[in-house]
Amino acid sequence: MSNRPIGVFDSGVGGLSVFSQLVKLLPDENYIYFGDTINLPYGSKTQDELVEITRKIFDFFKSKNVKAVVMACNTTSALTYEILKPYYDFKIYPIVQTVAKNIATQGYGRIGVFATQGTINSHAYKREFAKYSNAQVFEIACPEWVNIVENELQADEKSVENIKMHLDEMLINNPDKIILGCTHYPYLLGVLSKLTSSDKFINPAKSFAEFIYNDLEENNLLCNKMLHEHKFYVTSNPKQFANASKLFYKVQEITEIKL
Repeated sequence: MSNRPIGVFDSGVGGLSVFSQLVKLLPDENYIYFGDTINLPYGSKTQDELVEITRKIFDFFKSKNVKAVVMACNTTSALTYEILKPYYDFKIYPIVQTVAKNIATQGYGRIGVFATQGTINSHAYKREFAKYSNAQVFEIACPEWVNIVENELQADEKSVENIKMHLDEMLINNPDKIILGCTHYPYLLGVLSKLTSSDKFINPAKSFAEFIYNDLEENNLLCNKMLHEHKFYVTSNPKQFANASKLFYKVQEITEIKL
């Protein structure tokens, strides 16, 4: 069981921010990364659509005999995790629930969240924070940001204007910290940190990966061989995925599949 692979998925390259942290902490593991690029972006889809999409991805991972699945996508964590988790016997790690619990215990009074429309509409971060703290949570949807990242438009003038617009709207609330509540958004830190202090932002990838490491260790599920085989699958545009991925992880061979 411990030497089975770990599955990681997102709608595109965003989940590589989590994947790269996992590889640093757990270099001996086998990994299967799944980028559902044909359905990108997830943030504009309904809950029913996302449940069906996520079910197919979980079934794919089940066919690959994984020991765990990392939901590196905030939107699917917010909208599908509770519905689907009873139907699968591998461990499932949802990023929203894990990250919110971790940050809520750090004593901040005012927390901002940038996320997709789907995540914001679900109020998942606000709901999860309420379980552990009395922090005020300010949620703002940034529906354009995933496409900005996937199409490498960070330096485009209109993109910078859009990023600044959402940031200005958030800063009115005077948050102590701002969670980048979509795994694509850390790709925009170069732009964001020119507009306000980089210390203001929380990239959840590192703490999420640390939680997964500790949980696998506690459950005796760490790989006990030096396997470190990495496989990458996408549902469309493998060349574009490879180009967009370079900021976080240099992806080698990519297999295009249809679910």
